[in-house]
Amino acid sequence: MFTLTLGDDAQLRPLEPWHAQEFLAHIDRARPYVDPWIPWASFSTDLTSATAVLQRYADRQASDTGRIYGIWLDGTLVGGVMFTTFDVDAGVCEVGCWLEEAGAGRGLVTRAGRVLIDWAFKVRGMSRVEWWAASGNTRSIQAARRLGMTRDGVLRRRIDYRGERRDCEIWSVLAEEWPPADERVGERPSSGKHVARPAAQAPAAETPARADDKAELDELVRRFFGAFTNTGGTRPDVAAIREVFIPQGLITANSGGDPVVYDLDGFVEPREKMLTDGTLTEFSEWEVSERTEIFHAIAHRRSEYRKSGYLKGEWFEGSGRKTTQFVRTSAGWRMSAVSWEDDE
Repeated sequence: MFTLTLGDDAQLRPLEPWHAQEFLAHIDRARPYVDPWIPWASFSTDLTSATAVLQRYADRQASDTGRIYGIWLDGTLVGGVMFTTFDVDAGVCEVGCWLEEAGAGRGLVTRAGRVLIDWAFKVRGMSRVEWWAASGNTRSIQAARRLGMTRDGVLRRRIDYRGERRDCEIWSVLAEEWPPADERVGERPSSGKHVARPAAQAPAAETPARADDKAELDELVRRFFGAFTNTGGTRPDVAAIREVFIPQGLITANSGGDPVVYDLDGFVEPREKMLTDGTLTEFSEWEVSERTEIFHAIAHRRSEYRKSGYLKGEWFEGSGRKTTQFVRTSAGWRMSAVSWEDDE
């Protein structure tokens, strides 16, 4: 049996039939959190049925058609990821996930999902990895975005959940789209610090970055992208832009024609209006790859991103690039400037 660290005292391991008692206790805790979205959780109501669920996946692994793995946090099973389907002949597989509330908000599903996708592409030679989610399952859809997937479409009324027909979204990533490990969102070099440079290029007087610098910068970027989200009826928090920037921050759009430079008020106010007056709905923007460099009290990040939503009732999808400058202040890291360009 293998054990892979996911950071934050978390581990990824195979989830096997002999784990049934532990699995059942976990599902009992997770049921209110996941049952509306993951029907198979409701299949595990006693030790016999919990064992049967894990045995089905053991049989799928034996036939090379599926696999299941648990996520343990501080020694407690809190969720997992699985290959729901694995079709070697077609070169297509589907990755899924679940998590109890105690494991949420730590990036565990994203990190575990990357392990499975890496293995599918690099070891097994798969061509396409899919992610299926009920349209109202915001947490699952956000996980697909963090994994750099593209929304392929919606199967209307595809899922029957206790007599209610639900739409199902299909997301995917292709082998040629999967970025190298050091360019993925949230990935850290093994040192837990910044991206290394050759020693000969490093200033002799430079103070090493703190171990948590990268995590702090990741959180600022996550809040920046998340500030514009209004999917599923959520209200955008565009005012959070003022919290992640220094007061003198500048934001520059360079997508055709001359650059347009905004101060924070000039950037926030029109976007807040568009995201709340019906002009831009079901909108979200997410980072799909990044490279971050930290130089003592200043830092730089290059990102690629994707976005989607309805603009005046018309569905659109887009992508582009951002560069972000950071400075360390007495209150912690803050953004000082962001520049972006959209793809045509």
